[in-house]
Amino acid sequence: MAGHVAQEHPHGADRLCAAGDRVYSRAVRRGRVPRQDAEPVPCLLELALLHPDPDDMDWLVPTSPQEVMTRLLRGVHDEVSASQRRVGSAVEAFERYAGLGRLLRTPAGTESTAIRVLDGLSRIQAAMDEATQACTTEVLTVQPGGIRREAELSEGLHRALALRGRGVRMRDLYTHVARHGQGLLNYLELMGDAVEARTLDEVIDRLILFDRTVAFVPANTDRTMALELRHPALVGYLGTVFERLWRLAIPLTAPLPATGIEGISLREQSIAALLAEGHQDAVIAERLGISVRTARAHITRLSETLGAASRTQLGVRIAQAGLDGSPRTGPASVILPGRESPTAR
Repeated sequence: MAGHVAQEHPHGADRLCAAGDRVYSRAVRRGRVPRQDAEPVPCLLELALLHPDPDDMDWLVPTSPQEVMTRLLRGVHDEVSASQRRVGSAVEAFERYAGLGRLLRTPAGTESTAIRVLDGLSRIQAAMDEATQACTTEVLTVQPGGIRREAELSEGLHRALALRGRGVRMRDLYTHVARHGQGLLNYLELMGDAVEARTLDEVIDRLILFDRTVAFVPANTDRTMALELRHPALVGYLGTVFERLWRLAIPLTAPLPATGIEGISLREQSIAALLAEGHQDAVIAERLGISVRTARAHITRLSETLGAASRTQLGVRIAQAGLDGSPRTGPASVILPGRESPTAR
């Protein structure tokens, strides 16, 4: 796609092709245009002059002319020593966008950049790099899934090192399963005191929050699209969610607590609680960051430990043991197979 754009539309935002200028101008006047209208001019998406409407992905909304002007002037400032000729074209583009800016209708009390849809990994990475450069205080992240792959850790390593160099504090939340990944341990050792990590049974979807001013969350399941959030209410809400999860989480340097029930691990306790809620094996695996096969192996061991011959009986035994989060019923402990009740002697 990038090669096609470069061949058919060899220009920048400072000198739009005639077709691109017509579509962009129409988008500014009307507030948005159907996605199909932009298919003949992919340059508008490539140049981030149009982006998906968060409320309806079949429509595209324009980047405000004021924001385009800011981008142009910043780019010209960086390149002026290399090419004085671009100054003239940028001034012309500035005047064109300034004229269009008077046509853009922004609802009262809202900001055009409060929610932006980032379509494509390159745009996501560019936005993340920009937020990293502007960050001065703290970064909060939630990383769902299980063991972190080396590629995932390397992807954002340059940003983490840049933040550490400026004294920015970082706090990361992972699932308990991530504790078993050597790559994560190596990463934390490299980052030193700049990063503090904690773990939970399960966490929310991926979240990256810079200085409590801008947040990034996935916009689709395969994470090729993301939302850049700058609305103070939304960002504040996500910050509160993070802090509450952080208080519940266990520091990575501390051991996981025992369940208090012989033969049942903390992970099996989490699985038991999810089974009691009626979740299927695949959902349990996804929420805990493990494979379906591993989840079923734990369920089998849980059944053996509790002496359950079926899933129905397992549900009863889970409730009796208090593994569903409710108070235990009957005696203070469950009589497990092969073990004698302390009151039977």
